Amino acid sequence: MEGFDITQLAHAEIYTPNPEGTLWFFTELLGMEITAREGQSVYLRAYEDWYHHSLKVTEAREAGLGHIAWRTASPEALARRVQALEASGLGQGWSEGDLGHGPAYRFRTPDGHQMELLFDVAYYEAPPEKRSKLKNRPSKRPLRGVPVRRIDHVNCLCAEVTPNRRFFEEVLGFRLREQKVRGEGEELGAWLSVSPLVHEIGLMRDASGSKGRFHHIAFWYGYPQHLMDLADLCMDYDISIEAGPGKHGTTQAYFMYVFEPGGTRVELFGDTGYLIFDPTWKTVVWDVTNVNDLEKSTIWFGGQLPETFYTYGTPPVREKAGV
Repeated sequence: MEGFDITQLAHAEIYTPNPEGTLWFFTELLGMEITAREGQSVYLRAYEDWYHHSLKVTEAREAGLGHIAWRTASPEALARRVQALEASGLGQGWSEGDLGHGPAYRFRTPDGHQMELLFDVAYYEAPPEKRSKLKNRPSKRPLRGVPVRRIDHVNCLCAEVTPNRRFFEEVLGFRLREQKVRGEGEELGAWLSVSPLVHEIGLMRDASGSKGRFHHIAFWYGYPQHLMDLADLCMDYDISIEAGPGKHGTTQAYFMYVFEPGGTRVELFGDTGYLIFDPTWKTVVWDVTNVNDLEKSTIWFGGQLPETFYTYGTPPVREKAGV
């Protein structure tokens, strides 16, 4: 497999109108650690995230996406992708960086999602009381809630999937792993990656017709039974479960979708699904005009997804959102 210039989802920033509730959710229920606070923002990481943070939570008037950050393989790879972004007309220029990373090149997707590319990152250094004896784990597993292990992927809603999918393929170098279409002319979803994972980013058509909204951020467990443990806690502590636990057809991953108190949808990934090592991988295409593909692509087993799954994103569209 040829190397990718972009190699990893580094972190994401979400906005919340309820910072106290959002931080309670990520720290007490998902066991994440706060690594820094600055201004209206709090930086967090899961116990197997190696960098300073994988999630930035910023207080705002309403829920929404702040930005998504991708790490490149090298400074040279970063320069190549910046050149491609500038040629695309969607580049915005360099920022000085943030806590936990150096300079970043900011850009928007065709739909308007704010993103950035970076290479220089700060690695998390656990204090002595939090160091794990497992040398390939950057910190001990926390004792709170059902701790997630690392950030896994993001999913963005798009008014039109195709131009955004092409942007990720042609400008950023992602590969299309799975795709959902209706007939021959309508693209409903795309799953793209820069690694053996089926996706680091999913793109879904926004049923509201809006542009630039965020669907969810996902964190990984690696053990499907943790979804059951977390579902039990969510019921006791009044966290809304939108769907699951169940298993997707696309990606084959075990999933559960919940809403954190600030309004962002969070997916908990029970496992990775399948991995792709084939350098000549052919995109798996699900055509939902076919009954089998319609029924099995989204849900392999488990309850069906509610309408809100296709209509709710952040920021909310009040007249059409169901939650």
